[in-house]
Amino acid sequence: MKKKVLFVCTHNSARSQMAEGYLNARYGDRFEAFSAGSNPAFVNPVAIEVMRDAGIDISSHYSKNLEEFLGVYMDVVVTVCDSANESCPVFSLAKKKIHAGFTDPFAFSGSEDEVRDAFLKVRDEIFAFIDFEFGDD
Repeated sequence: MKKKVLFVCTHNSARSQMAEGYLNARYGDRFEAFSAGSNPAFVNPVAIEVMRDAGIDISSHYSKNLEEFLGVYMDVVVTVCDSANESCPVFSLAKKKIHAGFTDPFAFSGSEDEVRDAFLKVRDEIFAFIDFEFGDD
């Protein structure tokens, strides 16, 4: 049986979406990943683009409200931003909670290339975290 992992971020726009997509693509034989936000917005197009560059399609993803997952059993809940870590409700049905704060790439300003580079950097940090945390499970 696959372990269920929920990635939580404030807007469920970039970091949690990239994490969900990567865990399902890379370790989907052992894990089923989901993502949600405390204040969901939209999936950032730059996140979709940098994931496509890595061979992972998250274009069909949509932002989900964290409340959809309250009362749902999860093996692991991972908060990927400090704000979500502070405001994340207690998941009494989760075996384990992990906080991995990644910089919000949406907060970067600059040229289109600079913003894209910020998303790439965060994407790669998320991939490394997931490989470390879930790769040997």
